[in-house]
Amino acid sequence: MTSDKLSPMPKAERRLLYVLAGIQFTHTVDFMILMPIGPMLSRDLAIEMHQFGILVSSYTFAAAASGLLCALFIDRFERKRALLVLYSLFILATLACALAPGYWGLLAARCLAGAFGGVIGAIVSIVVGDQIPPERRGRAGGYLSASFAAATVAGVPLGLWLANHTGALTWRAPFVFVACISACFGLAAWKWLRPNPALALQAKAQGSLNGAWRAAWHRVRDVIQDPVHRWAMLLSCLLMYSAFSVIPYITIYATQNVHFPETMLPTMYLLGGTLTLFTSRWVGKKTDQWGKRKALMIFAPLTLIPILLVTHLGVVPAWAYLILSSAFFVMMNARMIPMMAMLNGAAKPEMRGTFMSLSASLQQGAMGLSTFVTGLIVSTNAAGDMVGYNYAGYIAVLGTAGAMWAASKVTQRG
Repeated sequence: MTSDKLSPMPKAERRLLYVLAGIQFTHTVDFMILMPIGPMLSRDLAIEMHQFGILVSSYTFAAAASGLLCALFIDRFERKRALLVLYSLFILATLACALAPGYWGLLAARCLAGAFGGVIGAIVSIVVGDQIPPERRGRAGGYLSASFAAATVAGVPLGLWLANHTGALTWRAPFVFVACISACFGLAAWKWLRPNPALALQAKAQGSLNGAWRAAWHRVRDVIQDPVHRWAMLLSCLLMYSAFSVIPYITIYATQNVHFPETMLPTMYLLGGTLTLFTSRWVGKKTDQWGKRKALMIFAPLTLIPILLVTHLGVVPAWAYLILSSAFFVMMNARMIPMMAMLNGAAKPEMRGTFMSLSASLQQGAMGLSTFVTGLIVSTNAAGDMVGYNYAGYIAVLGTAGAMWAASKVTQRG
């Protein structure tokens, strides 16, 4: 829709989006919290840079693997039931992170959390595609992106505060916090989410899982054979690879090279997240007004300068770094809103569940690969500075340019 007049969003849709945004909030905090507590983990568990990269990427690699399995079978299950089961398992996995005795235990727990958390994100996107009409999906994306901002504004700073003020719990405290609030949102989802009768009947009509592997692989094959689907998946993978070449190591670089005080990391996330929270809804509206591709082509290039600055900066005053990091967070979030709207619009309606799950799996794989590769590129020198982070910035710029090229090939189907 390119008109200045937008159809109003019904109350039932807003309530649905609030519940989905709450679920998105919790698994976003769970994924993000490991990155800002990187300096603490490095000290308490005596881990090196590449081990930290493995910790972060393990979550996304596990999410990619489970997303692929989800792509095979998600269209056979009613959405609400699948969401509640997987969300419950995610809560248990997050508690396991808090109880991990050391590095290897934490690594195993992060794999489990990623396996369930990554699939939850895919199902949330599927529900939006199923129940929100195309002309309001940009605004729906704004609601869900606002949950990312809320995770940055409230979840991550509170998690960092708990890590610094709970005595012996230290880095374990944020995981306890995530598990507790996830349980609250799980109850809200059980109460307020309504099953889709048509999808429930469709899932029931497909029969048991016995002998379903061939049909499942055929659905995946049909999704991949569609050229629009392939371009859309390439677009999302390149944007995710670009972002996560830089994001997981931003706090370590800030504290080691920029000399940004570790005690001010919560402030950095609070300020950046607050601005993102205010801009997400605006970006969503502009996506609906301008069109999805045009919005992406406007916002994606605007990320290039913040990317290069945060990966090349030397010692600067804390206030200057706060301005730069806030611009980075705002612009990285802005380009994700039209991207998600483009993915939903590119999917054939009868294949949306398989397509979105497969796309989420590939995105998680791209995130894990980029985090792992950057972990191999960067290191700490004798002076205690991180070296090689500038190359991560160059890779992120190339990934963004490639994503814009892929976006030009994606057409919308509804």
